[in-house]
Amino acid sequence: MLVSPFRHTARVLCTALLTGLPALSWAASDNDLRDALAAAREQQWQRVDERSIEDHQLYGYVEYHRLRGQLPNVSPGRVQQFIDQYADSPLAGWIRGQAIANYGYAGRYNDLLAVADGEPAGTARQCYYYAALLDSQPQQANAAGLDLWRVGNSQPDACDPLFDRLRANGTIDATAIWERKMLAWQAGETRLSSYLGGLLSGQWQTALDTVDNITQRSRAITQAPACLGPECAATASFYQAAMQRFTREDTPAAFAAWQDISPRLNLLPSDRAVIEEELAFYTLVRDIPGTLNWVDSVLPTLNSERVLELRVRRALAERRWNDVLHWIAEMPASQQENSRWQYWLGRANAQLGNHTAAEARYQQAATDRSFYGFAAAEKLGQPYQLNLERHHFDEASRQRIAQLPAVQRTEALLRIGEDGLANSEWLHAVQSGSAQQAQALADYASQQQWHARLVQTTIAGELWDALDWRFPQAYHDSFQHWGRLTGVDPYLLMAITRRESAYNPNALSPAGARGLMQLMPGTASQVSRELGISDPGPYGVLDPELNIRLGSTYLRDKLQRYQGNRLAAAAAYNAGPGRVDQWLGDGVEAFDLFVESIPFRETRDYVQAVLSYRVIFESLANGGNSEGVSLLSDNEQQVRYDQALLARR
Repeated sequence: MLVSPFRHTARVLCTALLTGLPALSWAASDNDLRDALAAAREQQWQRVDERSIEDHQLYGYVEYHRLRGQLPNVSPGRVQQFIDQYADSPLAGWIRGQAIANYGYAGRYNDLLAVADGEPAGTARQCYYYAALLDSQPQQANAAGLDLWRVGNSQPDACDPLFDRLRANGTIDATAIWERKMLAWQAGETRLSSYLGGLLSGQWQTALDTVDNITQRSRAITQAPACLGPECAATASFYQAAMQRFTREDTPAAFAAWQDISPRLNLLPSDRAVIEEELAFYTLVRDIPGTLNWVDSVLPTLNSERVLELRVRRALAERRWNDVLHWIAEMPASQQENSRWQYWLGRANAQLGNHTAAEARYQQAATDRSFYGFAAAEKLGQPYQLNLERHHFDEASRQRIAQLPAVQRTEALLRIGEDGLANSEWLHAVQSGSAQQAQALADYASQQQWHARLVQTTIAGELWDALDWRFPQAYHDSFQHWGRLTGVDPYLLMAITRRESAYNPNALSPAGARGLMQLMPGTASQVSRELGISDPGPYGVLDPELNIRLGSTYLRDKLQRYQGNRLAAAAAYNAGPGRVDQWLGDGVEAFDLFVESIPFRETRDYVQAVLSYRVIFESLANGGNSEGVSLLSDNEQQVRYDQALLARR
C-alpha cells in the first residue's frame, strides 16, 4: 500500500508536539532504511521491516522498488498516484519511465499513454511510446518512427513492434530500408547492413552488387553507375556513404575520384553538399596538397561552421590576414560574434594597419569572460570583464532551505552512502525550482562545502556569473601549500583541478585518470618514485591531499620542461609532452597563433579554459578585482613558441 507523505509528516509533527521529543528520536533509523533499500533493490520483501521505515523521509525510495517490481501488473492509476505523491523528487520521473518500458513490453499501450507525459527519454521507451500513438496520432507516430529507423546502428528489440507496423503501413518502404543500409555500411555495421540488404527485392540487386564491389575496393567508385536502384532511388544515399568511407580511408584518392565522378552525377544540391562538406573538412584537417582552391570554391555553398573554422585556422597558419577577414565574414552571425572570432578580426585588422577597426573588434571581444576576451582586454590595456554576480542569503533563508523535503532527502541519502541518488535529488530540486531557489540551493551547498555538488548546481541552475560558486575555494590550503613547496602557481593548480574533475575527488575518466587532478596510475607511480614515497596504487591516489601533491609535482616537471611557460605546460598536462614538443617544432611566433595551431580541439579548448580559470581564481582571491591580474606573463606573450622553448635536458 502507498502511504501518503502528508500522513507521515502529520504523524511526525503530532508525535513531536505531544511528546516534546525531536522527531529524529523516534523516526526510523538510517540503518534500517539502508537495509530496507538494499533488500528492495533485490525484491526481497521478507527482509523489509515496514514499521521501522514508514516514517523515514526516504521511504519513497523503498516504495519505488516495490512498485517497479510489480509492473506491468499494476494499474496506471496507481503509477500516477506515485508520480503525484513524489512529484518533487526524481522518483516520479523514474517510475514513469519504468512504467512506459513495462507497459510497452507487455503491449499495454493504453496504460502506457495514461502515464506518459510527452516523448520519453531513451530509444526503447520512445519506440514503445510511438507504437502506442500509431492508432490515435498516426502522422506524428509515423514521422517519429521513421526518425528512429534512420540510424546506422542496431536499435533495441523494443523498436521491433513499431518498425514492423511502419513497414506494414508503408512508412518504412524499400527506399527507407536502403537508406538505413547505407547508414549502417557507412558506420561499419556489417551485420546490420547485410540484414537490411536481405529485405530488398531484386530491383535493388545492381545497387547491392555495387556496394559489395566498393566495399572490396573504394577506388572502384569511379566505375559505379550514375543511377542506382528503382528510379535512381539508391543513388544519393549510396554516393554519400561511399564517399564518406573513401574520404576517411584515403582523402587524396577520394578527392581525385570526386573530381572525376561529380560532373556526371545528377544529385540535388543538398545531397552534393553532404559529400563536399565531409571532403572539404578532411582535406583541410589532413592538409592535402592541391585542394585549397577547390575548398574555397565550394565553401560558400556548404553552410558548415566546422569547415569555416578550419579555413580560418589555415589562413592564420599561413598569416594570410585578408583571408582571415574574408572567411570570418562568411561565418553565420551566431558563430562570427563569438569572442574568439572577434579577437581574430581585431588581430587581422591590426596586422593590416586598420587600427580603428581592430580596436572596435577587440572591444567587442573584451566584453566576454573567456581566454580570447581576456586576450583582447590586454590588447586594449584595460581590466578584464568578469561580469561577477554575487548573491547574499542570511541564516534564516538557509534554515528554510534546510527544511525543504528535497534537501532533507539529499542529506539522508548522503548519510546512508547513496551519493549518486543524493546528487539526483539535489539536481532535480535545482532544475525544477525557480531561479531564486537555484541560487539559494547553491548558497546552501557552498555553506556545506559540497564543492563538486556546488559546481554542478551552477551548471544545472545556469548560474554562469556566480563565480564565487562556480569557482569555489575548494582545497585552498592544500593548493597553496603544495604550490609553495613545488614552486607552481597555486591558481594554475586550482584551474587545472577545476577543469579536470570539477572537485570530484573520486572522479575516474574513461582513460583511467583518477582524482582531483586526474592522474593516470602510471603517472602517480612515477611521481611517487621521484618523491621517494610509496606507490599509492589506483585507490590511494584518490586521497585529495596526495593527489594534489603528486599533481603539483607533475605539473612542476612540465613547467621546467618549458622554461616556466604555463601555456605549454597546460597543453602538455592534457595532451602529453611528446605532442607539445612536436607542435613547438612548427615554430609559431606568438602565443595566440600557437593556441590556434594546436591540432586537437580538446587541447585547444583545455588550455584556453585553464588559463582563463586561473585569471578568475586569482581575481576572486583579490576580492573579485581583476586589476593587476594577467592572462599570461610578458615573457609568455612575447616568447617564440618553437623548439627554443624546450629547456635543455
